[in-house]
Amino acid sequence: MADRPTALLSPVARRWTLASGALALLPLLLQLPPLLAGVFALVAVLTALASGQRVLAAPVRVLMVLAMLVAVYWQLGARPGRDTGCALLAAMLALKSSELRSLRDARSLLGFALFAPFAAFLLDQGPVTMGLAVLAALAILLTLQRLAHAEGEAPDAALGGQLRGIGRLLALGLPLALAAFWLFPRLSEPLWGLPDRAVGKPGLSDQMDPSEWLDLMADDATALRVTFFGAVPAPEQRYWRGPVMTHFDGRRWERQPFSDRRPPAAIPRAGQGWDYQIDYEPTDRRQLVALDLPLRAPAGATLGGDYSLRSDQNLSSLTRWRLQSAAPAAHVEPLDRFQRREALQLPEGFNPRTAALGRQWRQEAGDNDAAIVSRALEWVRSSFAYTLETEEPGRDSVDEFLFDQQAGYCQHFSSSFVVLMRNAGIPARVVTGFAGGQRNPYGDYFVVRRMDAHAWAEVWLPQRGWVRVDPTAAVAPERIYDTLEDRLGAGAGTALEDRWVQLGQVSDLLRRGWNDLVLSFDATRQRQLLRPLGIDNLQPAQLVGIFIAFAGGALGWMAWLLARGERERDPLLRAWHRLGRRYARHGLARDTAETATDWAQRVHRQRPDPALISLSHRFVQARYAGAELDPSLVRDLHRHRPSTGATS
Repeated sequence: MADRPTALLSPVARRWTLASGALALLPLLLQLPPLLAGVFALVAVLTALASGQRVLAAPVRVLMVLAMLVAVYWQLGARPGRDTGCALLAAMLALKSSELRSLRDARSLLGFALFAPFAAFLLDQGPVTMGLAVLAALAILLTLQRLAHAEGEAPDAALGGQLRGIGRLLALGLPLALAAFWLFPRLSEPLWGLPDRAVGKPGLSDQMDPSEWLDLMADDATALRVTFFGAVPAPEQRYWRGPVMTHFDGRRWERQPFSDRRPPAAIPRAGQGWDYQIDYEPTDRRQLVALDLPLRAPAGATLGGDYSLRSDQNLSSLTRWRLQSAAPAAHVEPLDRFQRREALQLPEGFNPRTAALGRQWRQEAGDNDAAIVSRALEWVRSSFAYTLETEEPGRDSVDEFLFDQQAGYCQHFSSSFVVLMRNAGIPARVVTGFAGGQRNPYGDYFVVRRMDAHAWAEVWLPQRGWVRVDPTAAVAPERIYDTLEDRLGAGAGTALEDRWVQLGQVSDLLRRGWNDLVLSFDATRQRQLLRPLGIDNLQPAQLVGIFIAFAGGALGWMAWLLARGERERDPLLRAWHRLGRRYARHGLARDTAETATDWAQRVHRQRPDPALISLSHRFVQARYAGAELDPSLVRDLHRHRPSTGATS
């Protein structure tokens, strides 16, 4: 026997299918490079329009697939990664409408589209992505419901009725999903790692390259949020220490990998320390930051000999770190021969004018290293300017900056300062990280953005040890010509701009709440779930028992709801049963073996109710006698209430 041909898709059903697929594709496109996302969106629209009348020819579809692969390679390269896989998924979904003709094709497209929001979670787990994913799932369920009506040749139900059906589906699975999220035992460490991204997010790295540093500073996305417990450091103390660079090849500064293997030297601390918590946004790298200087490494991280922190795992998701720091009083432990050679290393044949100036200053200052540092800072204060408009550095980049351009940003100032100090015989190194941070008044925490990325210098001075020197901060205010705040319009503005800033702060507070409630819910917080009830630390066996109890209750709810839906699938029967429950509350429940007519007559004898007699006759005729259903009957059953007459 031949299979029944699949019904063709109506224009209305096609529009619903395409709209639902586009909504599912949207959260994934928002996480891809903008140019590539724009190409995919354009291709999806053109494909849907071109295939509206007929299926595109196979050669045309093959060419479109090849063009999409070229676009992915053009933007992401040949390296596999999370974003490469997600881009390929988006490309396939953008082309899927080229074969959309029948109901089966529509169901196939919608089932395939559900993968897009889940793929977006591999790249971002924020509330916007979650909200768009939920909307896409609801739209797809609604469309599948309409397709089922079309396949059964049944008239479309009202939108309100369809939404109630979707709500019942959500009520069916939501309790079990919540029980699994909150109570299913979590591992302290991931079972497997996510693949790396083909294109990394801007963030601190183990090298400082002029071409990459400005990209990081031009990104105003949040890098970390900081909550202080007690004292808050003054603005001039908010230096967030990251990777420390000691090796210079003439163009690029790099961190030496053996820095982690040296234990940090004991340093006396001055004044009051700071206790704080950092919520670190994902970077897919391992570099962490801490206030200068961290007292110890938190669990899951390592404190290097240069007091830089590194995570033991890639930071592929939001992480939370509790830290303590204090300002150093002195670092009097002398450098050994290897450390001194490392802090004086310079490539041969580079920057001859800087080398000559360093030797001259050493000759004139004798053994007074502090005088050389002060002389360099005074030179910066009197002659240099801060700007983001800089020329591409040549071979002798430090010479060009110090003697020709005399204008740049923190990367130029810190690099050139350290090279000059080393030429003068003073051990020096570059420190990268962040500086500053803006307080959110609504949540009483600080937001440090990627654009707060900063580089400064440290010099070794006798009897003092490593001393932080920020040559960028020495630039005279009247010579600050071009800043990121100027480019982003973040300076003092109109009342409307101030309102916009406040809206951004409220939005960030909501994002922080999402991070706290969902993204940072790990194994440690799960064990502390019942702390308000006096249980400080749930044991694994207790957690498993609680999960089984809640999951059993959720499964029981699902079984009851499914059975109830099967018993009362007919809206007429549901309305009749609801009517019976109203009378049952007055002691007039129907017996199991009692017919609808007999029950109505019995109720009428005890409490005169002619309307109930009429409704019972109409119900029996519609339900059992095959009479045509009067659309007003279900409405009348819903509206009817027991009479107020006294029971005899």
